[in-house]
Amino acid sequence: FVATYYSISPRVLLALLEYQLGALSQTQPPVDLSAYPLGERSTALQGLYRQLTWAANALNNGFYGWRAGELKEITLIDGRLERPDPWQNAATVALHYYFSLHSSPSDYERAIAPEGFAATFSQLFGDPWTASPHIPGSLRQPPLQLPFEVGKIWAFTGGPHNPWGEGAPLAALDFAPPSVVGGCATTEEYATAVADGVIARTDTGIAVLDLDGDGDERTGWVVFYLHLSTQDLIAQGSTVTAGQPLGHPSCEGGTATGTHVHIARKYNGEWILADGPLAFNLEGWVARNGSAPYLGTLTRQGKLVRACVCSDQSAQLQSLPQR
Repeated sequence: FVATYYSISPRVLLALLEYQLGALSQTQPPVDLSAYPLGERSTALQGLYRQLTWAANALNNGFYGWRAGELKEITLIDGRLERPDPWQNAATVALHYYFSLHSSPSDYERAIAPEGFAATFSQLFGDPWTASPHIPGSLRQPPLQLPFEVGKIWAFTGGPHNPWGEGAPLAALDFAPPSVVGGCATTEEYATAVADGVIARTDTGIAVLDLDGDGDERTGWVVFYLHLSTQDLIAQGSTVTAGQPLGHPSCEGGTATGTHVHIARKYNGEWILADGPLAFNLEGWVARNGSAPYLGTLTRQGKLVRACVCSDQSAQLQSLPQR
């Protein structure tokens, strides 16, 4: 569950459990698993499950912070700064960042050494360096429609922000249907498929649209939808065409202050930043970050729409027929 929702390799989480706790090789845990087994001592994060969600979130913050060029140095608990080499890959930096959060300087150096976490991972799953790069340099986003019906006018209510969890990456956008009342009101409007594909997974508030049609959300382009109502939600395994209804926007599936749909892209399991070399492009509307998460803009042919929960005319967009 944690690996799927945070879109992180379950092998990494299992290797962390083995490296820190001997969870796969020891018959008895060395610490109380109902407390803070991975070291994050927050009362809201007690127990192994919540500790794993914290670990996945921390790894994503390190990985995508480095990807976005925002994480430039890592602060150890003794105040010493480490600057990763510019050529370093994001996964390695993510692990360095993770181990920096609670490890003593000596434990940190031990964890990032070849005989540390890397050795544990290799013993469990083989050499990680044999994997091919999963984001090719020639990658381009396929054409995507706005996530609502042609001719309809919705509001752009959330600029680039996190698709799941807290912090990085800024990969998701929010859109809300017209409504005469605010808050979490029901609506007859539908969120729609941004492209042809197959529904690889559904859950409470969630539909995952797999664009390559193999039904595996770990491969190829995928669009993640959040806050879809359980009522009339598209069935897992359904083949859909661009513009086909997937479900009604709602507040289901996570924290929300008003009815909307939240969408984010992945490629080969990696969240794709909404503003970057592969910027989110919906019918020519291109996303740009704002000064903080949830702010930001969509621009097309010189026209700019700024994200605003006010849903006023300045934040409205109309989906147009695609040629």
